[in-house]
Amino acid sequence: MARQLLFKGSPKNVTGPELKAGDAAPEFACVGSGLEIVTLASTPKKARLFSVVPSLDTSVCSMQTKRFDDAIASLKDKVVFYTVSNDMPFAQKRFCTTENLQNAVTLSDLHNGSFSKAFGVGLEGLPIPLTARSIFVVDKNDKVTYAEYVPEVTSHPNYDKVLEALNAAAQ
Repeated sequence: MARQLLFKGSPKNVTGPELKAGDAAPEFACVGSGLEIVTLASTPKKARLFSVVPSLDTSVCSMQTKRFDDAIASLKDKVVFYTVSNDMPFAQKRFCTTENLQNAVTLSDLHNGSFSKAFGVGLEGLPIPLTARSIFVVDKNDKVTYAEYVPEVTSHPNYDKVLEALNAAAQ
């Protein structure tokens, strides 16, 4: 049976594997705000927070991104914070500028969906491709130390657990 999450109360199949703490972080190819290709291998070898959202143009996604942007300010030199969505890089950049975000690095999976496939966050059965709300903390050795697939995509992740895991990975 396919893995499912809820989207506005309706079950949706999710593509790809379900990653767990201890798994090797998979490779991907997303597009950064300067239209450059960003891969796992090209990210800095330090703790990385991958905050996956369906779209920055929704309230929960916006709040999630702003909350992590604020929360990691004190860890700035020890971690990198990525927000991943299928939004266009131009829209992601506009969002970060409008919201005055200082720490978020945006990655668009619209390029080829490789992040969604590799991290198991692609939602099926919707009229447009969206990513399932999820969180991944990856340490400097490219190991997943925390993975959370939010059961109802329109709900918030467990911010306290995410930040605890990120702090541990940053040590």
